[in-house]
Amino acid sequence: MTAMDVPTVFVVDDDAGVRASIQGLLKSAKLRCASFGTAEEYLRSKPPEGPSCLVLDVSLPGVNGLDLQRELADAGVRIPIIFITGHGDIPMTVKAMKSGAVEFLTKPFRDEDLLDAIRQALDRDRVARQQQSSLAELRKRYDKLTAREREVMGLVVSGMLNKQIAFDLGTSEITVKIHRGHVMRKMQAGSLADLVRMAAKLELSPGKK
Repeated sequence: MTAMDVPTVFVVDDDAGVRASIQGLLKSAKLRCASFGTAEEYLRSKPPEGPSCLVLDVSLPGVNGLDLQRELADAGVRIPIIFITGHGDIPMTVKAMKSGAVEFLTKPFRDEDLLDAIRQALDRDRVARQQQSSLAELRKRYDKLTAREREVMGLVVSGMLNKQIAFDLGTSEITVKIHRGHVMRKMQAGSLADLVRMAAKLELSPGKK
């Protein structure tokens, strides 16, 4: 297992006893853990290479849990969050969940409830990372297309026939077929359906370069 595969659970809670308790639980579940007493300490830490999640206390000195959730979202950090609190209320829970939290647990919570939430969060992060990796690979292929090949790809996935594309671009049907072949090869698409799915993932609109 490489560093890219090893999951890390980050714990942010200003109560040292709670941190120690969660660390012990995670150790028994054979999960790697890094803990912090404040949001600021967590923000200074190195981003993980592998799947991760954040067990986050709502009431923290300085930047509180909900503020940290918002800061991370604004920065484009999509780490799954499990909130824990000693005095949660309904509006707070709703706000956290609407902002994408995996779970909101009120202390004292059962060990199994926390572990279940952590497993769910790590699974969610693994899927998201796989999707990001797949999309990055797709973008690399797309970036290798020439401007004309991108144009042809956009028109092909919009459903136009070769002769229609040739007319639209003011070129010959044979030239369009050549460009289309280059697009299929460079994008590693086995069929038109494959190419359409790739264009959807890249969020290409018809004819977009």
